[in-house]
Amino acid sequence: MHYFVRPDSIVRKIWGKSDTILFIFGGAAAEFALNKAVDWLYFTGKLPADPLGRLFSTVAYARKIVYSSMADAHSAIDNLRAIHGQVESNRGASIPDWAYRDVLFMLFYYSIVSYELLERKMSATEKEEVYNVFYRLGSRMGLKELPLTYEQWLPARESHLESDLKYGEYTADLFRQYKRQLGGLRYLVLSEGQKLVVPKQVKNLLKLNNNSLLRPVVSVYKMSRKMKLDWLLRNMLLPPKYKQQIEALNTVAAVE
Repeated sequence: MHYFVRPDSIVRKIWGKSDTILFIFGGAAAEFALNKAVDWLYFTGKLPADPLGRLFSTVAYARKIVYSSMADAHSAIDNLRAIHGQVESNRGASIPDWAYRDVLFMLFYYSIVSYELLERKMSATEKEEVYNVFYRLGSRMGLKELPLTYEQWLPARESHLESDLKYGEYTADLFRQYKRQLGGLRYLVLSEGQKLVVPKQVKNLLKLNNNSLLRPVVSVYKMSRKMKLDWLLRNMLLPPKYKQQIEALNTVAAVE
């Protein structure tokens, strides 16, 4: 079978572990909230009502693409574009192309930094391989002005970070919703985790420092995985209603 992502690809290793995915979307949760086009995420009302639920639906969609055949992945991407097209039709306006690129860029960026945080440094060849997957995803969605290579993506990413982020009323509201859903302790864990992966532009806008309380915890966590105790730490940190969904991510990866 011809897959969208090769079975032996580093991309499947990145998206095959729930802890890596949690850091990807922890970082994305911060950057999403700052994006100047975040008002589009409020249009249907689904994101502010249940930001964590939307998080896991996004995870499921991304993983469906990563682990699907070429035909099924193309179908999923086409459906994703159609869903956004319907939202645009309902609002009577178009989501700016740069906003689509921002989402693609941040998913790629947090895939790299989260894997390197929890596993090891990646080679330039591996980063190029991961970028190629996201480039093909974006191309299938019809996005314009996508950099062709990882090296070309680097300055484009910096440009997007400088021009497309701001702290606004939607930012403040989203973080209030995160805290409401997570509770005080888990919200603190989210904030400390974000310090480990978000770029300096995001840190500056959210007034985050570089001193994360989770940095020593990550080292302990990496050792706990070798001792098969990582499930214990995840259970301590995750809201009960989401534990099964997180464990399912590991289950699917094992089956694949």
